[in-house]
Amino acid sequence: MTVALRRSIYKTPAQMRLMLAPGLATAASLVAAREAMRAGVTTLALDAAAEAAIVALGGRPNFKLEQGYFHTVCASVNDDVVHGIPNDRVLGAGDIVSIDSGAIIDGWNGDAAFTFVLPDPSRPEVVAEREELSRVTEQSLWHGIARLAEARHLNEVGEAIEDYIESQGSYGILTDYVGHGIGKSMHEAPPVFNYRVRQKGPDVKPGLVVAIEPMVVLGDIETYTRDDDWTVATSDGKAAAHWEHSVAVHKDGIWVLTAEDGGAAGLAQFGITPTPLA
Repeated sequence: MTVALRRSIYKTPAQMRLMLAPGLATAASLVAAREAMRAGVTTLALDAAAEAAIVALGGRPNFKLEQGYFHTVCASVNDDVVHGIPNDRVLGAGDIVSIDSGAIIDGWNGDAAFTFVLPDPSRPEVVAEREELSRVTEQSLWHGIARLAEARHLNEVGEAIEDYIESQGSYGILTDYVGHGIGKSMHEAPPVFNYRVRQKGPDVKPGLVVAIEPMVVLGDIETYTRDDDWTVATSDGKAAAHWEHSVAVHKDGIWVLTAEDGGAAGLAQFGITPTPLA
Protein backbone atom coordinates (compact mmCIF):
# COMPACT_ATOMS: atom_id res chain seq x y z
CA MET A 1 0.00 0.00 0.00
CA THR A 2 1.44 3.35 -1.03
CA VAL A 3 2.11 6.34 1.20
CA ALA A 4 0.74 9.70 0.08
CA LEU A 5 3.01 12.71 0.80
CA ARG A 6 1.45 15.94 2.11
CA ARG A 7 2.83 19.46 2.27
CA SER A 8 2.47 19.41 6.06
CA ILE A 9 2.17 16.43 8.37
CA TYR A 10 0.30 18.45 11.00
CA LYS A 11 -3.48 18.80 11.14
CA THR A 12 -5.54 21.67 12.48
CA PRO A 13 -7.82 21.13 15.50
CA ALA A 14 -10.83 21.18 13.19
CA GLN A 15 -9.29 18.55 10.93
CA MET A 16 -8.50 16.29 13.87
CA ARG A 17 -12.09 16.55 15.07
CA LEU A 18 -13.20 15.31 11.65
CA MET A 19 -11.12 12.19 12.27
CA LEU A 20 -13.16 11.18 15.30
CA ALA A 21 -16.03 9.67 13.30
CA PRO A 22 -13.92 7.45 11.00
CA GLY A 23 -11.86 6.40 14.02
CA LEU A 24 -14.95 5.21 15.87
CA ALA A 25 -16.31 3.50 12.75
CA THR A 26 -13.01 1.66 12.42
CA ALA A 27 -13.20 0.62 16.08
CA ALA A 28 -16.76 -0.63 15.58
CA SER A 29 -15.69 -2.72 12.59
CA LEU A 30 -13.04 -4.47 14.68
CA VAL A 31 -15.53 -5.14 17.47
CA ALA A 32 -17.89 -6.68 14.91
CA ALA A 33 -15.13 -8.86 13.46
CA ARG A 34 -14.07 -10.01 16.92
CA GLU A 35 -17.64 -10.88 17.89
CA ALA A 36 -18.06 -12.94 14.70
CA MET A 37 -14.76 -14.77 15.08
CA ARG A 38 -14.91 -18.45 16.01
CA ALA A 39 -13.83 -21.79 14.62
CA GLY A 40 -15.84 -22.71 11.52
CA VAL A 41 -16.27 -19.12 10.32
CA THR A 42 -14.63 -17.88 7.12
CA THR A 43 -12.53 -14.75 6.91
CA LEU A 44 -15.05 -13.49 4.33
CA ALA A 45 -17.72 -13.60 7.03
CA LEU A 46 -15.51 -11.46 9.26
CA ASP A 47 -15.06 -9.05 6.36
CA ALA A 48 -18.84 -8.76 5.92
CA ALA A 49 -19.39 -8.12 9.62
CA ALA A 50 -16.77 -5.35 9.64
CA GLU A 51 -18.22 -3.67 6.54
CA ALA A 52 -21.74 -3.70 7.98
CA ALA A 53 -20.49 -1.95 11.11
CA ILE A 54 -18.76 0.78 9.10
CA VAL A 55 -21.75 1.38 6.85
CA ALA A 56 -24.08 1.54 9.87
CA LEU A 57 -22.08 4.53 11.13
CA GLY A 58 -22.20 6.35 7.81
CA GLY A 59 -18.77 5.33 6.57
CA ARG A 60 -17.16 3.40 3.77
CA PRO A 61 -14.33 0.86 3.96
CA ASN A 62 -11.20 2.76 2.97
CA PHE A 63 -9.26 -0.40 2.14
CA LYS A 64 -11.49 -0.71 -0.91
CA LEU A 65 -10.02 2.57 -2.19
CA GLU A 66 -6.60 0.94 -2.48
CA GLN A 67 -6.01 0.01 -6.13
CA GLY A 68 -6.60 -3.69 -6.67
CA TYR A 69 -8.02 -4.37 -3.19
CA PHE A 70 -11.70 -5.26 -2.90
CA HIS A 71 -12.34 -6.00 0.78
CA THR A 72 -13.06 -4.16 4.01
CA VAL A 73 -10.39 -5.82 6.14
CA CYS A 74 -7.12 -7.63 5.84
CA ALA A 75 -7.39 -11.01 7.57
CA SER A 76 -4.01 -12.58 8.26
CA VAL A 77 -3.99 -16.09 9.72
CA ASN A 78 -1.16 -17.95 11.50
CA ASP A 79 2.03 -17.29 9.49
CA ASP A 80 0.42 -14.48 7.50
CA VAL A 81 1.60 -11.18 8.97
CA VAL A 82 -0.32 -8.46 7.13
CA HIS A 83 -2.45 -7.79 4.06
CA GLY A 84 -4.18 -11.18 4.07
CA ILE A 85 -7.13 -11.21 1.67
CA PRO A 86 -10.47 -12.42 3.12
CA ASN A 87 -11.65 -15.57 1.36
CA ASP A 88 -13.49 -18.84 1.98
CA ARG A 89 -10.80 -20.10 4.34
CA VAL A 90 -12.46 -21.61 7.42
CA LEU A 91 -10.88 -20.66 10.72
CA GLY A 92 -9.83 -23.54 12.96
CA ALA A 93 -9.21 -24.01 16.65
CA GLY A 94 -5.89 -22.53 17.73
CA ASP A 95 -5.56 -20.18 14.75
CA ILE A 96 -4.05 -16.77 15.43
CA VAL A 97 -5.90 -14.16 13.38
CA SER A 98 -4.99 -10.51 12.78
CA ILE A 99 -7.72 -8.21 11.48
CA ASP A 100 -6.75 -4.81 10.05
CA SER A 101 -9.57 -2.42 9.14
CA GLY A 102 -10.22 1.17 8.20
CA ALA A 103 -13.09 3.55 7.53
CA ILE A 104 -13.46 6.82 5.66
CA ILE A 105 -16.09 9.46 6.53
CA ASP A 106 -16.27 12.90 4.91
CA GLY A 107 -12.86 12.33 3.35
CA TRP A 108 -11.03 11.48 6.60
CA ASN A 109 -9.61 8.09 7.55
CA GLY A 110 -9.25 5.69 10.45
CA ASP A 111 -6.98 2.62 10.60
CA ALA A 112 -6.56 0.00 13.34
CA ALA A 113 -5.87 -3.70 13.88
CA PHE A 114 -6.07 -6.42 16.52
CA THR A 115 -5.01 -10.04 16.91
CA PHE A 116 -7.05 -12.88 18.40
CA VAL A 117 -6.22 -16.51 19.16
CA LEU A 118 -9.03 -19.05 18.82
CA PRO A 119 -9.30 -21.50 21.73
CA ASP A 120 -8.04 -25.06 21.26
CA PRO A 121 -8.14 -27.31 24.34
CA SER A 122 -6.23 -29.99 22.46
CA ARG A 123 -3.19 -27.73 21.96
CA PRO A 124 -2.83 -25.61 25.11
CA GLU A 125 0.88 -24.98 24.60
CA VAL A 126 0.39 -23.67 21.06
CA VAL A 127 -2.48 -21.42 22.17
CA ALA A 128 -0.49 -20.11 25.14
CA GLU A 129 2.50 -19.28 22.96
CA ARG A 130 0.35 -17.45 20.44
CA GLU A 131 -1.62 -15.61 23.10
CA GLU A 132 1.64 -14.42 24.64
CA LEU A 133 2.82 -13.25 21.21
CA SER A 134 -0.38 -11.26 20.81
CA ARG A 135 -0.13 -9.84 24.34
CA VAL A 136 3.46 -8.71 23.82
CA THR A 137 2.55 -7.08 20.50
CA GLU A 138 -0.47 -5.28 21.97
CA GLN A 139 1.48 -4.08 24.98
CA SER A 140 4.30 -2.85 22.74
CA LEU A 141 1.69 -0.76 20.93
CA TRP A 142 0.57 0.81 24.21
CA HIS A 143 4.17 1.45 25.21
CA GLY A 144 4.60 3.26 21.90
CA ILE A 145 1.44 5.31 22.40
CA ALA A 146 2.48 6.18 25.96
CA ARG A 147 5.86 7.40 24.71
CA LEU A 148 4.10 9.51 22.07
CA ALA A 149 2.30 11.32 24.89
CA GLU A 150 5.60 12.69 26.23
CA ALA A 151 8.03 12.44 23.31
CA ARG A 152 9.83 15.34 21.69
CA HIS A 153 10.48 13.45 18.46
CA LEU A 154 8.41 10.78 16.73
CA ASN A 155 11.09 8.12 16.51
CA GLU A 156 11.11 7.81 20.29
CA VAL A 157 7.99 5.70 19.72
CA GLY A 158 10.01 3.01 17.99
CA GLU A 159 12.53 2.98 20.83
CA ALA A 160 9.77 2.33 23.35
CA ILE A 161 8.24 -0.44 21.23
CA GLU A 162 11.57 -2.21 20.67
CA ASP A 163 12.66 -1.88 24.30
CA TYR A 164 9.45 -3.43 25.55
CA ILE A 165 9.47 -6.33 23.07
CA GLU A 166 13.10 -7.14 23.83
CA SER A 167 12.29 -7.18 27.55
CA GLN A 168 9.68 -9.90 26.98
CA GLY A 169 11.78 -12.55 25.26
CA SER A 170 13.07 -13.57 21.87
CA TYR A 171 10.67 -12.08 19.34
CA GLY A 172 11.17 -10.66 15.87
CA ILE A 173 10.05 -7.13 14.96
CA LEU A 174 9.30 -6.71 11.28
CA THR A 175 11.42 -3.95 9.77
CA ASP A 176 10.03 -3.94 6.21
CA TYR A 177 6.60 -2.73 7.36
CA VAL A 178 6.02 0.27 9.62
CA GLY A 179 3.30 2.65 10.77
CA HIS A 180 2.41 5.90 9.07
CA GLY A 181 0.72 9.25 9.21
CA ILE A 182 -3.01 9.29 8.53
CA GLY A 183 -5.56 11.92 7.54
CA LYS A 184 -7.15 12.69 4.19
CA SER A 185 -5.20 9.69 2.90
CA MET A 186 -5.01 6.45 4.84
CA HIS A 187 -1.23 6.24 4.38
CA GLU A 188 0.64 9.53 4.70
CA ALA A 189 4.04 10.75 5.84
CA PRO A 190 5.73 10.40 8.27
CA PRO A 191 6.76 6.76 8.71
CA VAL A 192 6.36 5.45 12.26
CA PHE A 193 9.08 2.93 13.04
CA ASN A 194 8.54 0.04 15.44
CA TYR A 195 12.22 -0.13 16.30
CA ARG A 196 15.14 2.15 17.10
CA VAL A 197 16.55 4.25 14.25
CA ARG A 198 19.33 6.85 14.21
CA GLN A 199 17.18 9.74 13.01
CA LYS A 200 15.04 11.65 15.52
CA GLY A 201 12.05 12.02 13.20
CA PRO A 202 9.63 14.96 13.11
CA ASP A 203 8.67 16.96 16.17
CA VAL A 204 5.84 15.62 18.28
CA LYS A 205 3.53 18.61 18.58
CA PRO A 206 -0.18 19.42 18.25
CA GLY A 207 -1.56 18.32 14.89
CA LEU A 208 0.46 15.13 14.53
CA VAL A 209 -1.79 12.15 13.73
CA VAL A 210 -0.17 8.74 13.25
CA ALA A 211 -1.06 5.07 12.99
CA ILE A 212 1.26 3.04 15.20
CA GLU A 213 1.30 -0.65 14.24
CA PRO A 214 3.90 -3.10 15.54
CA MET A 215 4.11 -6.43 13.70
CA VAL A 216 5.86 -9.13 15.71
CA VAL A 217 6.74 -12.74 14.90
CA LEU A 218 7.75 -15.83 16.85
CA GLY A 219 10.69 -16.57 14.58
CA ASP A 220 12.77 -14.85 11.90
CA ILE A 221 11.67 -11.49 10.48
CA GLU A 222 12.17 -12.56 6.87
CA THR A 223 8.92 -12.50 4.89
CA TYR A 224 7.65 -13.09 1.38
CA THR A 225 4.53 -12.09 -0.55
CA ARG A 226 2.17 -14.90 -1.51
CA ASP A 227 0.96 -15.49 -5.08
CA ASP A 228 -2.06 -13.23 -4.50
CA ASP A 229 0.40 -10.29 -4.54
CA TRP A 230 -0.95 -8.99 -1.23
CA THR A 231 -0.51 -11.42 1.66
CA VAL A 232 2.79 -11.07 3.52
CA ALA A 233 3.84 -14.28 5.28
CA THR A 234 6.80 -15.34 7.43
CA SER A 235 9.45 -17.25 5.51
CA ASP A 236 9.92 -19.76 8.33
CA GLY A 237 6.18 -20.44 8.71
CA LYS A 238 6.00 -19.21 12.30
CA ALA A 239 3.10 -17.22 13.74
CA ALA A 240 2.73 -13.44 13.64
CA ALA A 241 0.70 -10.77 15.43
CA HIS A 242 -0.34 -7.24 14.46
CA TRP A 243 -1.89 -4.48 16.60
CA GLU A 244 -2.61 -0.90 15.52
CA HIS A 245 -4.26 2.34 16.60
CA SER A 246 -4.58 5.80 15.04
CA VAL A 247 -3.54 8.47 17.56
CA ALA A 248 -3.89 12.27 17.56
CA VAL A 249 -1.60 14.67 19.40
CA HIS A 250 -3.35 17.93 20.34
CA LYS A 251 -2.75 20.92 22.58
CA ASP A 252 -4.21 19.22 25.65
CA GLY A 253 -2.64 15.76 25.24
CA ILE A 254 -3.30 12.69 23.10
CA TRP A 255 -6.42 10.85 22.00
CA VAL A 256 -6.58 7.37 20.49
CA LEU A 257 -9.02 7.91 17.65
CA THR A 258 -9.69 4.21 17.04
CA ALA A 259 -10.49 3.32 20.67
CA GLU A 260 -13.96 3.95 22.05
CA ASP A 261 -12.48 5.29 25.30
CA GLY A 262 -9.73 7.29 23.60
CA GLY A 263 -7.18 4.83 24.90
CA ALA A 264 -7.96 5.29 28.61
CA ALA A 265 -7.86 1.58 29.48
CA GLY A 266 -4.61 0.91 27.63
CA LEU A 267 -2.84 4.00 28.97
CA ALA A 268 -3.93 3.69 32.62
CA GLN A 269 -0.95 1.45 33.41
CA PHE A 270 1.36 4.35 32.49
CA GLY A 271 -0.50 6.92 34.57
CA ILE A 272 -1.61 8.70 31.40
CA THR A 273 -5.16 9.97 30.93
CA PRO A 274 -6.06 10.74 27.31
CA THR A 275 -7.79 14.07 26.73
CA PRO A 276 -10.73 14.36 24.32
CA LEU A 277 -10.36 16.64 21.34
CA ALA A 278 -12.02 19.96 22.12
